[in-house]
Amino acid sequence: MAEGGAGGNQPPREHPHSLQGLLQMAVTAGGNAEPAPVEPMSDERRQWLQEAMAEAFQGQMDEVEQMKECLQLLEASSPGVEHGESSEEAHSDLERREAALDLLAELCENLDNAADFCKLDGMRLLAHRYLEHEEEGLRWRAAHLVGTCAQNVPIVQEQALALGCMRKLLRLLDHDPSEAVRIKALFAISCLVRAQEAGLQQFLRLDGFSVLMRAMQSKVEKLKIKSAFLLQNLLIDHPEQKETLCSMGMVQQLVSLIRSEHSTFHEHVLGALCSLVTDFPQGVQECQEPELALEELLKERCHLLKDQEEFQEEQDFCETLLRLCFHNQPDENNMDR
Repeated sequence: MAEGGAGGNQPPREHPHSLQGLLQMAVTAGGNAEPAPVEPMSDERRQWLQEAMAEAFQGQMDEVEQMKECLQLLEASSPGVEHGESSEEAHSDLERREAALDLLAELCENLDNAADFCKLDGMRLLAHRYLEHEEEGLRWRAAHLVGTCAQNVPIVQEQALALGCMRKLLRLLDHDPSEAVRIKALFAISCLVRAQEAGLQQFLRLDGFSVLMRAMQSKVEKLKIKSAFLLQNLLIDHPEQKETLCSMGMVQQLVSLIRSEHSTFHEHVLGALCSLVTDFPQGVQECQEPELALEELLKERCHLLKDQEEFQEEQDFCETLLRLCFHNQPDENNMDR
């Protein structure tokens, strides 16, 4: 019988050139027809099947090869001008390394590639050579790549933690002179602590909450917002840490931040404070301390934000705090105020 169909009157069926096409042909060929007698696969069809499968997986193989090439470039030494290279050559070398880190970050958005990156010892290279590299552009790209790889991939998170990335990232967040490096370090830290108990424990041992608070007190608006957002989410995910934060004076620190010149950052600070006091009487009591004058501050803020839609969420947080901390007190306390 001809390959094209019944009676051999139809033209031969064109073979698909991808795995998707191969699977579609199998589904179409199955239909409701009676199963045909099993016959040995011809050499021609066997070769075609092998080629179709190889082509279907070629893209993934190409990406692994690209990662290998990038890592080979990054592993090479960069002697610099003092070792005989011209400034142009040194600059060109730096650009190639930055481009390699950019490409790796793009490839490692794919979770399988992120795991392969670690198998190729890429995370070790980042931890040992690039997170604290003298070039700012390489430091922030390395921190970004750590975070990109670690997102939702436990095996990658574990390797990064074992290599000491958390300590180095916290140091970058706390002390690096570059805003870009500090912001990317915070991103990587968030990827290592959220939904990762071992990461949270390292963060706590290294006094990560204090580093986070100092980041919220910086002059970099983007860093302040992202730090407050991470704090809020950690409080939601780990309410058992509320007592630790209260003992550090976090309530007083957050209220102090709210008293600074008004900005969009305040929405996230108020959100963190809401998370801290929700279902936590100690936090509520600290908010009620007369010297904080928080009730008056919240009422003033509600008045300031009234009828401004762009600040609606901030106003909601203010109203929530007023309800949680000040509307259910004994009458004598209200009279004392």
